[in-house]
Amino acid sequence: MVLADDFHFSGLHIAGNTSNAVGSRVTPVTVAQLPGLNTLGISIVRVDYAPWGINPPHTHPRATEILTVLEGSLLVGFVTSNPENRLITKVLHKGDVFVFPVGLVHFQRNVGKWNAIAIAALSSQNPGVITIANTVFGSNPVIDSDILAKAFQVEKSTVEQLQSKF
Repeated sequence: MVLADDFHFSGLHIAGNTSNAVGSRVTPVTVAQLPGLNTLGISIVRVDYAPWGINPPHTHPRATEILTVLEGSLLVGFVTSNPENRLITKVLHKGDVFVFPVGLVHFQRNVGKWNAIAIAALSSQNPGVITIANTVFGSNPVIDSDILAKAFQVEKSTVEQLQSKF
């Protein structure tokens, strides 16, 4: 039986706690939080940023994202696919909108002295998120440090140090 609450979410008016290592907090409203989104192909998130906080490089394997700045200023960017791997960036201000194409690695950074807020809509009820550093250095079980050292062209000890942070 479907209920009205299956189509309602309350909480995007509440600031997320940005007291963490990256200085941001994402509050998602996907099918996991709002069952009524099932099969509709849309979701939304609120992102709160501390001064100089980041939403670290990540990708959504199943969704394009369109982000609107509500407060503050954000440096946003994405990287095109191989072989070009071109970085596309822009500083956004209140009211500005930017699109991150599906599957491309992208990020945001608050470039202001005060907190920033953005709302992003995604073209899937279950967009998924793959945070690059967490995925590469924090997998379980860990990716062999020899493989990562060769891939990133760094010493094995550097990889092991990074893995210890995740």
